Amino acid sequence: MALITISQSMGSGGARIARRVAESLNLELLDDQRLKQEALEMGIRAEELKGLDEKAPGFFDRLLSRRPEAYVDILQSVVYEIGHKGSGVIVGHGSQVLLNDFNCAFHVLVNASEQARVAAVSQQRGLTPEIARKLIHRADSEQRGFFRFAFNRHWDDPGLYDLIINPEKLGIQASAEMIVQGARSEKIEACSLGALETMQRRSLERRVTAALKQHDLRISTLYVDVPEPGAVRVWGSVSDESEERQIKRIVPAVAGVEKTDIKLFRAIAGI
Repeated sequence: MALITISQSMGSGGARIARRVAESLNLELLDDQRLKQEALEMGIRAEELKGLDEKAPGFFDRLLSRRPEAYVDILQSVVYEIGHKGSGVIVGHGSQVLLNDFNCAFHVLVNASEQARVAAVSQQRGLTPEIARKLIHRADSEQRGFFRFAFNRHWDDPGLYDLIINPEKLGIQASAEMIVQGARSEKIEACSLGALETMQRRSLERRVTAALKQHDLRISTLYVDVPEPGAVRVWGSVSDESEERQIKRIVPAVAGVEKTDIKLFRAIAGI
């Protein structure tokens, strides 16, 4: 089974290609709507998922009660949880970065010239070319901003991808067939049990971190680790007894946490 990430620029046809790849390989298409559904199944509250997409920090303020960092943690936890299933076609959401160190994931970038993208957006949305071009420029800027903020990476860094496709030259069907052929290559390894478990542990770690951030706790003084599925260790310094009680209440309540090991000490003023 294949685990494929497909990243796209607006108007490039990446979503259509991803759909055809999923159909050809009989894999689940994990687009924006499916990721939201997965997050709800993981126990993340619905109000935290409004606008779950690649946006710059300025957009996160209204989407997640002015806590964009926690929003990114939620996004990461969902991608890791999806990845830990070992197969599927994930569309966007930084999956090419988050799953980049797993040999079993096949990363694809779908892009095209600005001229072709403007023509596609104009036709699809019934817009003038000038308005379509403005929309594309804004989408590109937001996507770049999100990647700088969340991962300190450039979205179009070729090192993030195993295959870069221009459907303007190949067409939608031929582009999809090329990805299918690549995913079936013997060089693409199946996800090992160790890789799947690592993704699962990373997902829980990001969920716990997000929960702590949402309560305005000083995450910089804490270390969160998931040594095995379901087990969470938290250690570090706290300012007072109230903060310690908060942490000991929040962590066990996070969905997926089965046991905890929490070791905290009081910070000494001036040190």
